[in-house]
Amino acid sequence: MSDLRSKLHTPGWIAEFQKFIMRGNVIDMAVGIIVGAAFTSIVTSLVKDILTPGIGLLTGGIDFSNIFITLKGPVLPTLAEAQKAGAVTVNVGVFLNAVIQFLIVAFAVFWLIKIVSRFQHKQEAAPAAPPAPTKSEVLLTEIRDLIAKDPR
Repeated sequence: MSDLRSKLHTPGWIAEFQKFIMRGNVIDMAVGIIVGAAFTSIVTSLVKDILTPGIGLLTGGIDFSNIFITLKGPVLPTLAEAQKAGAVTVNVGVFLNAVIQFLIVAFAVFWLIKIVSRFQHKQEAAPAAPPAPTKSEVLLTEIRDLIAKDPR
């Protein structure tokens, strides 16, 4: 068996790839991607289940998706009908909905990050004991005190 391994040549890139994968920042990046995917579901739920219904209630349920321009084909009242008929359309309303959705998500992420940062800042702001003075600082303090006592 060992004779067979000595005859097979392992490409050098395999060892380089193993080193690359085992580096700390690659593993950190993988953890970040996994946590980011989980965070995405939280943000999606926040936007879809909490923010969007409230915004829909405030705006009267306005849906821009049927704002479109027909470039070629039959002019129909809804985008779905126009697309089903094979019309070429510029979907202005779909784009507006995407922009609005992005703004809502960005707003939600802003506030989530702000809240998380506040919690982290409170944890980091715990007062630490001041460091003990160095020997030089102690000596300089003694010299200062002796000079202050000298009546000259």
